[in-house]
Formats: sequence, C-alpha cells, structure tokens
Amino acid sequence: MPNNEAVLRVSLICLGAIVLLIGLYTYSLKKMFATYAFGLFAIAGILLPDWDFFDRDFSEWVRPMSTADSEQSRSKRFRVYPIRLTMYTTIYGFGLYKWWMFVFNS
Repeated sequence: MPNNEAVLRVSLICLGAIVLLIGLYTYSLKKMFATYAFGLFAIAGILLPDWDFFDRDFSEWVRPMSTADSEQSRSKRFRVYPIRLTMYTTIYGFGLYKWWMFVFNS
C-alpha cells in the first residue's frame, strides 16, 4: 500500500489544479469554493478513515484494536463490502451531481 501521506499530498495538489481550472473556466469564486469544499469532502471520506479499523466486524468497532489485529488486517487483500460501496456510491454520486449542476448550469 502506498504511503498515505504521499497519496494525500498528490490528491490535494490535483484538487488545487481542478479548482484553478474551474476558476479559469467559470470566473466564479463561489464555484471555486464549492469545488474545493466538495473535493475536500471526497478526499476526507476516502483517504482519511482508518480502514484497518473499519474492516473489522461491526460489533468489534466499540473495542480498541490491538497491534496483532492491525498486522493481521494489513496482510489481507482488499475486500468489497456491498453496503459500504452502495453508501459511498449514493452519497458521492449525489454530491457530484449537485456540484456539476451548480458549476456548469448556473
């Protein structure tokens, strides 16, 4: 798995470039701020959560995670959880739709 700090840095640089392009295209400070806020929301929802912690069973979330659990979960392959995937698709799809309508149809 790549270094989380490097991935976050690259994501923020890409977000800055997108905000700049939206600003040049629309000449609107409000649309630049909306793009920046949506981008930060998307980055924070995908990159910042401790996925090793959340990949455990839901009933174990109330207990602290031991070092052995952390090492064991890192050795596992990426698992797709249908409920989480549906929730993320719904939330980010709706957010992307609202952002698109605000930036390009106003």
